[in-house]
Amino acid sequence: MQWIVNRLRGELRVVARGPFPERLMNVCAQNGISFWALEWRDGHTLSMTVRQEDRKQLWKLAERVGCTVETEGSRGLPAFLARFRTRYAFLAGFALSLAAVCILSSFVLIIQVTGNETVPTGVILSELRRLGVRPGAYGPALERRQIAEEALLSLDELSWMSLNLHGTRLEVQVREAVQPPELTQEEGHYHVVSKADGIVTRVETMDGEAAVKEGDTVTEGEILISGTVSMEPPMYSDQPVRYYQTHARGRVEARTWRTLTASIPLTAQVKAYTGEEKSRFTLTVLGYPVEFYQNAGISWPWYDKISTVYQAGLPGGLTLPLSWTVERYRAYEPVQTEVDRTAAQTLLEERLLAQLKEQIGEEGRVVSTYYTARAADSWLEVTLTAECREEIGREVPAAPDAGDSAPEQP
Repeated sequence: MQWIVNRLRGELRVVARGPFPERLMNVCAQNGISFWALEWRDGHTLSMTVRQEDRKQLWKLAERVGCTVETEGSRGLPAFLARFRTRYAFLAGFALSLAAVCILSSFVLIIQVTGNETVPTGVILSELRRLGVRPGAYGPALERRQIAEEALLSLDELSWMSLNLHGTRLEVQVREAVQPPELTQEEGHYHVVSKADGIVTRVETMDGEAAVKEGDTVTEGEILISGTVSMEPPMYSDQPVRYYQTHARGRVEARTWRTLTASIPLTAQVKAYTGEEKSRFTLTVLGYPVEFYQNAGISWPWYDKISTVYQAGLPGGLTLPLSWTVERYRAYEPVQTEVDRTAAQTLLEERLLAQLKEQIGEEGRVVSTYYTARAADSWLEVTLTAECREEIGREVPAAPDAGDSAPEQP
């Protein structure tokens, strides 16, 4: 451990010559000057190592005992720094780096969000940015408790938030709110009504009373399974038929016919690139942009803009408040061109079929399709007529005092 201290304080290797060099050793010991690595070269010459801070006192003592002292070499931290004494650029860079470290240590460079599972990190960071929390913010000036309370007012999905500053890293700890389970309406007076016209092919009743049977033709809004159930009186009884209300449930399948229409223009505007390009560069430090495109305006009436951001980061996915943005601009001229009719019709047919499948649901089935196409005024119109098998029932509240009449459509 002592040699580390000596290296930090600096060492000198000296050579002493005189009629009695041993006297120099004695006076050094008497005056508290430590020396080591002693080596006798002859009867009047010796070499030893001393601390650099004892240099002046050693020279005075040597003169008192009639010896001459010369320096053979030096090592340690003072000797290393002395090499850069005339290298002003290095010293200036070192001083600026040290100042930058001291200044940046008070700013937020990294924001880390923990504890969120369903709420995206980007949503939380966006809200914090709105409240002034971003890379480059002055850490000691942040009212962390107030910021957390205001953020919770805007983020209903969170129940708790804490902002903890660790040097240049701001840790945002959150706890998500426990969402109440969705309540389903189990009780009440409900009917199952038709959501489309069709011919009934199957009826499955779980609760309520079937109002249609297989082969019946129904219209949209018609009651399929009634929530008003009749109770027949005992045989040979004079009591009237009684009714009770329930939540009708069941499944009604039917043959349905649907007609969908879509259109597309037969002319389109495309981009013809001229080959002219320009680039702009922006360096963003602590959220403040430094632009490098003075007098580089875009004079073209039509152009594409492509932005690429190179974000500085650290291992583990942490980002630093330092980025380089490259914006490229490509000029073009709009040109009108004709659209291939066959390709346009195929595109519309695919769209209509996808729309049809979305309407009938995953359990529905398309039995047959028929397409017709018509072109007029530079537009192509395609019509799809399809026969389907699908579940057409949906549960709706019964209208008050409406009996078995169809409820009003919402």
